[in-house]
Order: sequence, then structure tokens, then C-alpha cells
Amino acid sequence: MWTIFETKVTKVINGKKVEQDDSVIREVKLTIIVNKKRIGAMMAVRVDLKELSVGYLMSENIIKDVKDIRKIEIIDRDNEEKNFEAIVEADVVENSLDRLDLEGVIVSGCGRASSTHISPKAIDSGVIDSNFSIKVDLLFEEMAKFYTQCPLYEQTGCVHTAKVYFDEETYFIGEDIAQHNTIDKAVGKARLAGVDVSRCFLMVSGRLSSEMVAKAVMHKIPILASRTASTCRGLNIADKFGLTLIGFVRGKKMNIYRNPQRIEV
Repeated sequence: MWTIFETKVTKVINGKKVEQDDSVIREVKLTIIVNKKRIGAMMAVRVDLKELSVGYLMSENIIKDVKDIRKIEIIDRDNEEKNFEAIVEADVVENSLDRLDLEGVIVSGCGRASSTHISPKAIDSGVIDSNFSIKVDLLFEEMAKFYTQCPLYEQTGCVHTAKVYFDEETYFIGEDIAQHNTIDKAVGKARLAGVDVSRCFLMVSGRLSSEMVAKAVMHKIPILASRTASTCRGLNIADKFGLTLIGFVRGKKMNIYRNPQRIEV
């Protein structure tokens, strides 16, 4: 499988050096082109690139609905460097394209100063007014199973993961080296499957940064949970837009930072 690179490593175990086989993740460059216009590029894991593109374009408010996509194709442009292009033909929100580099809110990403530009006008219309709720035991159970459902994480331990949960039989996993990509992949899968993400909850493996929280708001997912902590800006966004934000979901404990009414105990 091209996504995984097998290599020799030296591990220190009980004070001794031991050479063992190990697996590390590969990454590729994905450039997204919409209606012959280059939208941007990102580093990603070479799985679910179509879904990543759909999730990204919808979270940036460039595309309103998957029905607006007439065609999407992933093209391998370079066999050596593994550069890919997502060629998209769609009806777009022209103002969002114009604001992408001009008015966007720059938020923190993984390993770079800025990773996305989220339109203030788009997010201002995203207040979550939902009576959706889940039982606390369901969240504990699903978080406990979360990592066992993520094959790239199991193999390498080197990727972030996200899971959109609708019901026991219907859930969507996203895995990537960048946290924000995992949400776009998981949500992209759900959208393409026709699932109403406003009746789902979202779990992520990493910190609840402003960017991660904003993506959940943009998709109007009412509940976002992680095993780790939230940033201050993440709390502020959740508070402003009515998102139920939960951290440190471990064992039988959790911190509900904002909007606890959606968690039934």
C-alpha cells in the first residue's frame, strides 16, 4: 500500500537498542482547482482525496451543497513526487472565492502559520440552534472504540483521526497528517452519502483549536468531542455559535466546555 512506508528503526527498550521494522505515513501534495481556478494546495495522506476536497470546499463555503458539484476527479500529475490535483466543476459561491485570500480569518494549523481562511460572513450565519442530544454513555463507548476503527493510526501512530457518528451502522472516518484534513474527509464522506450531519456528533483525536471548532460550526454539527483539551479561542467560538464542545473524554470522565444541554446524564 503506497500510503505506508516500511523502514528499519532503532528502538530503545529496557535500556537496550533493538532494530525493528516499523511503518511511517507517506504524504502527498493535493492542489484543488475549481472551474479552472486554483483554490489552494495542502499536504495530505493519499486516501479519500475526493472526500477531502468536498469537505474542504464546503467548510470554506465555496460550495453550498453536494448537488452543486457537477464533476470531481482526482488526477495524479507526477508519479515520482506524488502530486495530485482535484479537478472540480461546480456551481460556487463567488463571494467566497473572492474573500478566500482577502477577508478570511487566519487560524492555526499543523506545522504552518495558517492553514485555512474561514469567511466571517459564512460563519456568522452558522449559529447552531439544535435540540439534538446524545446519552453520555454513547459518547464514552464510541470514544473508546474510536482508535480501533482507524487503520492508518493503528499501523503508524502518525496520523490524526476524525469520526462523524450518525448511528451504530453509519459513521465516517477521516485520517490524515493534518487535523483539519481529517474533519474535511469525514464530513465529505458523510455529505456524499447523503447523511444529515446536523444529526451527528463529531469526534477528533487532537486538540480543539479554533480551526477545528470552526469547521464543526460551518457544517452545523452540534457536538464536537476530543480526548484532549480546547484552546481559549475554541471555547469562544463554541460559545458564540451554540456548539457543544467536550474535551478529555477518557474512561468515564469528560469536560463539557460549552452547551452541556445536549449531553444526557
